[in-house]
Amino acid sequence: MSDPTDITEEVSDGSGVIGLIQDRMRIAEDGRQTHEERWLKAYKNFRGVYDSTTQYTSTEKSKVFIKITKTKVLAAYGQIVDILFANKKFPLTVEPTPVPEGIAEFAHLKTPADEIANMQAPIDPYGFQGDGRDLPPGAVGATSPNLDFLGSMADKFGPNAPVEEGPSRIGEPQISPAKSAALAMEKVIHDQLTDTNAVNVLRHAIFESSLLGTGILKGPFNFGKVIHKWESSEEGKMYVPYDRLVPRIEAVSIWDIYPDPTATSINDCEYVIQRHKMNRSQLRNLMNMPMFDPEAIRLVIAGGGNYMEKYFEDTIRDDENEPYNEHERYEVLEYWGVLDATVAQRMGIDGAEELDPLDQVQVNIWISGGQVLRACANPFTPERMPYYAFPYELSPYQIWGVGVPENMEDAQMLMNGHVRMAIDNLALAGNLVFDVDETSLVPGQNYDIFPGKVFRRQSGVTGTAVNGIKFPSTAGENIQMYDKARQLADEETGIPSIMHGQTGVTGTGRTAAGLSMLLGSSGLSIKTVIKNIDDYLLKPMGEAFFQWNMQFNDENPTIVGDLEIKPKGAASVMQKEVRSQRLTMLLQTVANPMLAPFIKIPNLLKELAISQDIDPDSLVNDVNEAQIYAEILKGLQDAQQPEEAQGATQGPSPAAGAGQDGMAGVGGLPEGPPQADLNGTGGGTIGVGGVPTAGESGFTGNAPQTEG
Repeated sequence: MSDPTDITEEVSDGSGVIGLIQDRMRIAEDGRQTHEERWLKAYKNFRGVYDSTTQYTSTEKSKVFIKITKTKVLAAYGQIVDILFANKKFPLTVEPTPVPEGIAEFAHLKTPADEIANMQAPIDPYGFQGDGRDLPPGAVGATSPNLDFLGSMADKFGPNAPVEEGPSRIGEPQISPAKSAALAMEKVIHDQLTDTNAVNVLRHAIFESSLLGTGILKGPFNFGKVIHKWESSEEGKMYVPYDRLVPRIEAVSIWDIYPDPTATSINDCEYVIQRHKMNRSQLRNLMNMPMFDPEAIRLVIAGGGNYMEKYFEDTIRDDENEPYNEHERYEVLEYWGVLDATVAQRMGIDGAEELDPLDQVQVNIWISGGQVLRACANPFTPERMPYYAFPYELSPYQIWGVGVPENMEDAQMLMNGHVRMAIDNLALAGNLVFDVDETSLVPGQNYDIFPGKVFRRQSGVTGTAVNGIKFPSTAGENIQMYDKARQLADEETGIPSIMHGQTGVTGTGRTAAGLSMLLGSSGLSIKTVIKNIDDYLLKPMGEAFFQWNMQFNDENPTIVGDLEIKPKGAASVMQKEVRSQRLTMLLQTVANPMLAPFIKIPNLLKELAISQDIDPDSLVNDVNEAQIYAEILKGLQDAQQPEEAQGATQGPSPAAGAGQDGMAGVGGLPEGPPQADLNGTGGGTIGVGGVPTAGESGFTGNAPQTEG
């Protein structure tokens, strides 16, 4: 391997940087070779293919492969996707920090109470030197209030708005600038994720994480989305498309990523290299991307295909025996990492000339065919690696995680072995093996046995020339061991077979409570996986979207604020049935008027809808919509009250009311006393009644004492 100090002397044409990146590529490739073997074995178990290390005895005939690994992987993948997208949205929320800086948590319109509290003596417009007051020149009184605490909402209210920071003193309506900024940012991010089909991208990474142990996402990057627009003119409708800058994420296969082998997470990596396999059209399209060198790309295309297949690629293509055409494919290496300031300066990277020669600069460099296709400083502020590697099962000493196939590798081997033995034994026990005494038979006969076969015997006792031998069956014991191995797979993966369609459940799972307990226990292992996705993917990616909007999104000023990204994956792990029951009980509890003001009812209704696989946005109103519907309901109630009052004055009808002496009317029972109106909301009259005073009949208290 070449010395980086020597490389710095050879960068005038970029050859030194190319050598540096290629050296680091070889180091990263060597560092993950053992992991590639694990991934290949996991993939073969998923596909139901024996690898070259599997040994068969000379007597084994069956080569059957029981694909329980595939079933477990798909069950894990389905459960994770179902949990993450239970509310039909990307599992990300934006909330203000507990103590937002630069923006108020609450604000309200000034009230007379505020004016009294803030009342001060009038300001002397003249003052004197040393009085401690700093008035601008020409000032004769109070200046315009500072509304910076409103954040982006200051423009909405205007510079002279009578707004006071803090909660309302007398219960007047108040606003939440920090919360409003958080909701605006969350709406923008969700819209961007929808525009770039981020849900499908995340699903691809989740599947590879379940299969191989690690999922990789990349981004967000600037992407010019074409907006299809039609305008009316005198000549008719005209198609006027335009580009809108949006952030985009993409899934990166684990086979194409080569991180720093000494790191334990992406944040610890000194560099990350992504290997691209491009055709001629894809390579030519790079000319239209910012910062790419068109002349270097033309030289690479003119040189012809330079892609060399890795040893594992024919396996993951599922066509090991098919030749592969490499002539029209190009290998492009995308490098993200540090570069010595001296090297960066000689390459002309922007901003490198201001650095100390001993410093390092974060760069993005693309190379192919001995050419530097792109070389620029890391475009993100703050600087970050645009990759997110999240493990299915965390390994604390490496980036790569552990997937479902690796966890149940031994159980899969046992299941395959015992099923093969059972099949071979059944093939033997289901047929007769014949013992032939050739001395008892006429020589020269064919010994093939079939219905109606006739053997010519020349000696011996009848029935001794040809004997059928039946071997005992041991398939039952093999099937029992197969069932034990399958149970072992359930324990090793934390995914019980009942979750993917097992029938004939016995024991605890026969009852509804027992079944719910089993499903709840299985959720514990998935909860760990979801927490890994929250910590290693959703939160850093959400923060990256936040930073992207701060850096590149100038269209929406309402998203500025002291905000925090919160992933919501782990919040949905609880079994839906159990969660729905608990939310329903909570809703019944808060029906108490004394508790209702302390509960966020809209959020409770949304969570209840999510637990029942219902889109909350289609059912639950926001605050403004709730106010409108409340006015409508109030109007309907006011319209019904005069009718009810009119019916009460007329009294009950003879057919429906009670007859004389408390006898029931036609078809009815005697009316009982009116129902008590405990809440006082049913229109009843609540009063003290006629209480006797001192000296009146029925008074039982002591007469008041008079002073003599």
